Amino acid sequence: MSGHSKWATIKRKKGAADAKRGKIFTKLIKEIATAARLGGGDPSGNPRLRLVMDKARAANMPKDNIERAIKKGTGEGGADQFEEVIYEAYGPGGVAILIEVLTDNRNRAVGEIRHALARHGGNLGSAGCVAFLFEKKGSLVFERGASDADALLEAALEAGADDVVDAAESVEVVTEPGSFEAVRDALAGRGFTAASLGIEMRPSTTVALEAKDAEAMLRLSDALEDLDDVQNVYANFDISDEEMARLA
Repeated sequence: MSGHSKWATIKRKKGAADAKRGKIFTKLIKEIATAARLGGGDPSGNPRLRLVMDKARAANMPKDNIERAIKKGTGEGGADQFEEVIYEAYGPGGVAILIEVLTDNRNRAVGEIRHALARHGGNLGSAGCVAFLFEKKGSLVFERGASDADALLEAALEAGADDVVDAAESVEVVTEPGSFEAVRDALAGRGFTAASLGIEMRPSTTVALEAKDAEAMLRLSDALEDLDDVQNVYANFDISDEEMARLA
């Protein structure tokens, strides 16, 4: 899991930078509108909407923005129709990549993804080429200094979590998708507030990268996540702490 944890840390740090540019809000608005369009605007009866609203609050999105996005999705605000697509790809060093997209123009989205991959040593694969290397898991990340790690561990396991990963800057609670909501609600009831949360794809195996491949993969992940149509990027690379320090 070290590769995934490092990847998640990279994404969280990048997410903070994205928020300053408004990019993460744009992606969340699309996700909220799509969830509301597909399942209705009432979060109590729409688990997908409730989850993305929680993600938006964790990213400090204003309440008004969330409400406007829901109205767009239910047709009150001139909803855009976004299509959900998952692309599979290979990165430098044979890294497996899953790219989740919400787009109103599939041709534009795949063209931009192909261009980003080609520029940074990757290539688009066929459907099913890497998906089998990932599994769906729930993730709740808590800031290390804001949570009692021992109490969080006890509460998470009592609530039915699969695992608790204690890192230097954070504590991550990992769940099965079916138990994610129950664990989230149980921890919230005990006073634990997640800094980030969601259902994501986790690699079952990782590929160790170093030198040029490591640098190229980090650049590729940035390029893909900067695309407006791309919602999430998952990859199975692992970069050692020593290599990360060198690249930094």
